[in-house]
Formats: sequence, C-alpha cells, structure tokens
Amino acid sequence: MAIYLLSLFGSASIGVYSQATDRIAIIPPQAPERKVDKVEEWLGVKVAKTMIGGSVVVGALSCANSNGIILPHYVKEKEIETIKSVADDANLVVMDTKKTAYGNMVLANDYGAVVDPRLKPTTIEEISNALDVEVVPGEIADLPYTGSLALATNKGVLAHPLISEEEQQLLEEVLKVPVDVGSVNCGIPYVATGLIGNSSNVVAGSLTTGPEMFILGQALDVVK
Repeated sequence: MAIYLLSLFGSASIGVYSQATDRIAIIPPQAPERKVDKVEEWLGVKVAKTMIGGSVVVGALSCANSNGIILPHYVKEKEIETIKSVADDANLVVMDTKKTAYGNMVLANDYGAVVDPRLKPTTIEEISNALDVEVVPGEIADLPYTGSLALATNKGVLAHPLISEEEQQLLEEVLKVPVDVGSVNCGIPYVATGLIGNSSNVVAGSLTTGPEMFILGQALDVVK
C-alpha cells in the first residue's frame, strides 16, 4: 500500500488547505508546483490553483462532490473562473449566508451528504440542489462539524474514533458506503483536517503514521 504524504505551508493539516473530488482538486497557488503536480497525478484529477476569498484555507471554506462545489459568499469572481476552468459541468454555487466554513460543516460524496444540524432548512435544501444528493443533518462524536470529523469518498468513510453506533449507521445509510474509524497526523481525530482523497487514492498529512495509513487505506479502499 502506498499513500502519498504531504505538507502544505509547513503544516500537516493538508485538508484545511486543499479540496478534492473524483474530478478536481483545489489547491492554493502558493503551493509548490511539484506538490501540486504530485496531487494531480496521485488522485487523477485536474487541479484549480486558487485561493477562496483571498484565503489559503480552501478545504475549510469549500465542500464538493463530482456534481457540485459550494463556496462562501465572499469568493471572488476570478477564483470562481479558475475553478470553473477545471470543473467542467459541475454546479458552482455561492452560498448567500453568513456562514463560510462549508468544508467543516458538510460531509459529502457522490451518493449523499451529512451536514451540521444547526444549518437552516433552506440552506440544507440549497446544499442538496448544489451537490445533487440527499442531505441529512447529523453529528459525529456528538459534534456538529461533520465535514472536519470525517472524510467520505465513493468507496468509504474514515471518521472520528468516538463516533457512536447510531451516528455510524446514519452515515452508512446516507453516504451508502462503509464507515470505519481512525486518526491522522499521529493521533488527530479530526481526520478531514489532515486528509484529502477520492475513489482513486488518498493524500495524507506528513505526520501520519504507518498504522494510521494502514487503517485509512483499508477504510477508504485504496489498499494496493
């Protein structure tokens, strides 16, 4: 099994700074070209090199699947155009709400999404339309930030180790893939902060240990 280990901006929290689906990745333009090229090759995607709202924390500020990409209200037109240039016919939806960290609030793959239960019903409906999937409110480990507490691909979910049986069942029903638990970056349970991936492969934070790589490789079905 081989999992590419990466750091961005001197940090192993690569999921905060990058976003990936089966079709694209979004990485800030300040990232070294060799790292961007490696992510592109490793995940088999096109890369949009852009910030979001002038910020490098693109993983925290956006959420996406193969159908759509959700962006905060202050995203800049030039940034939208850069993402559109690689996103083909995916829906790009700019949310007209005060909330901005949609990457932390939405856990999604191409089959469904589980979102922060504090979101308004109208916002949940917008997310459903943008990503073209069923969206259900839920928590992981009794915490509302589902997008940061787990990573979902079309093959599996890696979630916070303290997820309850009921929460795990909900994720499996909505996302339609198996759910396993683990950590990244030497014990961090907020797994999406240190991980990006898709159906092809996974990129993990540079501090992720061998045992963690084994578990996440099994959970996300990228064992080679």
